[in-house]
Amino acid sequence: MANPKNILFIMFDQLRRDYLSCYGHKTLHTPNIDRLASMGVRFTRAYIQSPICGSSRMSTYTGRYVHSHGASWNGIPLKVGEMTMGDHLRKAGMDCYLVGKTHMRADEEGMARLGLEPDSVIGARVAECGFDVFERDDGMRPEGPDGFYDEGGAQAYNHWLRAKGYESDNPWHDFANSGLDAEGNVLSGWFLKNSSEAANIHEPDSETPYLTGRGMEFMASHDGPWCCHLSYIKPHWPYVVPEPYASMYGPEDVQEVIRSDAERENTHPVLRAFMDTAIGQSFSRKEVRDAVIPAYMGLIKQADDQMGRLFAWLEETGRMGDTMIVLTSDHGDFLGDHWMGEKTFFHDASTKIPLIIYDPSPEADVTRGMVCDALVESIDLAPTFVDAAGAEPAYHILEGESLLPILRGETKETARDYVICEYDYSASPIADKLQANVRDAVMFMVADTRWKLIHCEGGYRPILFDLENDPDELHDLGDSDVHADVIAMMYDRLFAWARRPSQRTTRSAAQLVEMRTKSRGRGVVLGVYDENDTPLELTVKYRGRKAPNMKNRPDG
Repeated sequence: MANPKNILFIMFDQLRRDYLSCYGHKTLHTPNIDRLASMGVRFTRAYIQSPICGSSRMSTYTGRYVHSHGASWNGIPLKVGEMTMGDHLRKAGMDCYLVGKTHMRADEEGMARLGLEPDSVIGARVAECGFDVFERDDGMRPEGPDGFYDEGGAQAYNHWLRAKGYESDNPWHDFANSGLDAEGNVLSGWFLKNSSEAANIHEPDSETPYLTGRGMEFMASHDGPWCCHLSYIKPHWPYVVPEPYASMYGPEDVQEVIRSDAERENTHPVLRAFMDTAIGQSFSRKEVRDAVIPAYMGLIKQADDQMGRLFAWLEETGRMGDTMIVLTSDHGDFLGDHWMGEKTFFHDASTKIPLIIYDPSPEADVTRGMVCDALVESIDLAPTFVDAAGAEPAYHILEGESLLPILRGETKETARDYVICEYDYSASPIADKLQANVRDAVMFMVADTRWKLIHCEGGYRPILFDLENDPDELHDLGDSDVHADVIAMMYDRLFAWARRPSQRTTRSAAQLVEMRTKSRGRGVVLGVYDENDTPLELTVKYRGRKAPNMKNRPDG
């Protein structure tokens, strides 16, 4: 088989690459994910295009940079005209279904302008990021004084839990994401001190096993060819996990924090603002890390066990032989490294992700178990999937590149010299803290195998890290005169990237080349003084023609 029949595209939310044992974690063992790596290719330099859920996913699903698709933060809609991997794959003859999370926000104004009804097939695909939906579960149903964060969050899951006897107006919160004390009081997972509590739910009923089951139900009911985006909610916060995982790890299993006092004292003003957020201040405390990280590790261990369940089922049903499996994350989690929590800055803890690809085709036998150090971006997945489906990727739209040549041993590198990541914090409280206008509240990262430069709009100096001599990114060289040439080189790369023709998406390169000469036969004759100065066949419509003299004809 030259091409896999199906693609299982697994994405975890907020999974740090170095919290998998195949990526070097010392105390957390993930044998099932490690086994997948031994069957395929494990990439060590895979980068996201934005360190936040929504915009990162939109880049992965469109195969385009944030600068191109414009959905630059959570809640900012993907514009109605953007093509996604579902559009590209259906054109290649492969269905594309969602089971789980996308964080997609529909461009309702754009759909209304074009008359696209959300309940039509095309309207539903546009509203759901190009996917046909088997089940969408963004896994977020928090409720505050202004209502729910997401009115549609966890609805199907909540309905399923109630049917199993979890009585509550919000079982997602009260059972799946909270503990319980001896008096029956709910210990909300939103409070980090409760991360050490076991979630008040039977483990098979928690979110990760639930979505694994739904993914298997989809695959059992569809013959293919299909791409199934099995998109997990965890180990994203709330950081709460059921037993037996809640008791598996303790503070003694928490790896040493990556940060320094000098890093905090002498930091760049924009980076300082991110360190000084409430979550940054919380994760700077040992008691918080000791409560949260064991739960985070438990969530990952549960995820790995579910991968074991899933892979065993694929083998039992014969699907392992014809299904490409891709396992990755939308971003990482600082967990106190660099005095930060969450993911919204450009250190490797956030921007460097796990990426493992198993290709069942015989051509990939030569790379099984290979570790690849090539510079890879999340936008490479969409063209890889199209290529695996047997079609030519539309590279005038898709800004990544297919990884199939690496998977099949034809090359060990991508064509790129650097990777790009972007963050728009104009809608964030940090912009208010910095008194930044909407135009200036943006940042860009450009990195190669040696250097990482971060540019912050608003007149700030750059941040520069030497990834070779300072892999922990503790020493900012952005104000170093000694590194002026390096900074200039990285800015040249950022400028070159910004000049790319990313919006020229309605004609392919081949069509543009064809257009260079095609119009000559359409009758436009420019710069020709004499009719004999140009080939006869191009002006045949203008030669030998007769017409009456109308120069003196009266009006009317």
